[in-house]
Formats: sequence, C-alpha cells, structure tokens
Amino acid sequence: MTTYRGRIAPSPTGYLHIGHAITFWRAQERAEQNGGTLVLRIEDLDTARCRPEFRDAIIEDLRWFGLRWAEGPDIDGSFGPYVQSERRALYLAAWKKLRDAALIYPCSCSRQDVLQSAGAPHHENEEPVYPGTCRPPNGTVSDLDSPAGHHWRFRVPGGEALHFIDNRLGPQRAIAGVDFGDFIVWRKDDVPAYQLAVVVDDAAMQITEVARGADLLLSTFRQLLIYRALGLSVPEFFHTELITDSAGLRLAKRHASLSLRELRNAGANADQLRARYLSS
Repeated sequence: MTTYRGRIAPSPTGYLHIGHAITFWRAQERAEQNGGTLVLRIEDLDTARCRPEFRDAIIEDLRWFGLRWAEGPDIDGSFGPYVQSERRALYLAAWKKLRDAALIYPCSCSRQDVLQSAGAPHHENEEPVYPGTCRPPNGTVSDLDSPAGHHWRFRVPGGEALHFIDNRLGPQRAIAGVDFGDFIVWRKDDVPAYQLAVVVDDAAMQITEVARGADLLLSTFRQLLIYRALGLSVPEFFHTELITDSAGLRLAKRHASLSLRELRNAGANADQLRARYLSS
C-alpha cells in the first residue's frame, strides 16, 4: 500500500487567520488518521504580495496553534525545496511539455477583458468562461521559447464531463468549457499560476491526498486536466468545510481580528480555539 502523504500549503501574503488554521488542522487529522506524513510547503510565487515577515509568521503561528509537520522549509526532507520560489525549474519543464503538446497557448487578454466579454457566464468568485479570443487552431504549437510576457492558457476539451470522488463530499462532476474555460497556467509577469504549480509540486512531493478548503473544489477539475496532460498520478481529494464570519462570508486575510497573530497577541488559548471552531 502507498504511504499516505498530505500537505498544508499556506501563502505568505498576510497573517494566517483561524479559517486557514482549521483547514490545516483537518489536513493534519487526515494524515494522522491514515498513519501518514504531513508536509508544509510555502506557496510564495506571488512576489508582489508575499513578504518575509509573513513567511516567518506562518511557521511560528501554526506551531502555536498546535500543527506539526514532518517535512517543510524548517525540517529536512527528501522532497525539497519546500518553498515554491525555489522550484522554478520544475514549473518551467512542465510549461515546455504542455507547449510542445499544443495544450497551452499565449494570450494577451487581461482579466478585465475576460470579465467584460459579452455573455460569459461564471460562478460566484470565478472568472467567466474564456471566450477564446486568443485561442489558436487545434494542434498549434507556439514557437515562443519563454513563457515571459504573455498569459498562457490551458486549452480545455470543451464539453468533456470530468469526474472525481471527494473523500468528504462524494462524487463530483463538471463540464469543461461550461463550468470553467481555458485557464491561465503561466502569468505574463513570468510567474507560474497556482493551477500549474500545485499540480507539479503535489506530484513531485508524492502527495497522496490533497486536503484543502471547499472553495477550491472547481479548481480541482482544472488540475485534473493538468495531471492528465503531464502524465502524472492523480492524488485523492478531501475538501473541508469553510469557516465563515458572522455574516456567513468566507474568512479572508482582511479579517485581521481573526488572524492567528492577533488572536495570539490578545491572549487567546489555542486549545480553546480549536475546541470552538472544530465543533462548529
């Protein structure tokens, strides 16, 4: 049997809040229940928003909350480096493979262009389905040698039904080209996008189950296409419930009063916080 490997993957774009901590705690529970290993990976590709003080705070605050991992940037492991900004060569190799297979193409459309596209339906908090403005004919391989200077979109197989079984929510289904469209795998500022980076890293780190928030459920379908395109083994998925504020809105880093750092500075007790939020 394959040894269970899970991961937590925070981004140092602000202080982590209680919602992050509870999601990561669920991931830790999954690793413990399966007698496996928990990995900490720092997802710091967004250089414009990531800051060193937030990266340092991640480890300090999560340890205060009670999280423990067996591999990470602060612990030796066989699958490092555990910081995404140090893993660019892996992402670039994946980009080249997708380019050579004519599965991605350069795109000059901005997010605003897509949002303004006529009749583009979209889910709440999701970008509208890309209208195909820059999409070349099938089989077109770009002659660009570098991803820099363009968005690069993954060509989704329109109309294909995609399925997976979530280990908490059960069977899941989405239609490519309807529920989501051609999506960005590399940004024009020469940064690998989330969808590509997490697939490459989870495969390279031999993650067997991805436990993360339910807000990323639709992203899983995009990632399934990347796994398939790169010939990588697909992990299992467990999408956790989300912690919301008093208005029922998902917590975000703007909820500074619920950050682990602020709660800790105010004298909160980590055991009591876990008992409160894990039982709700």
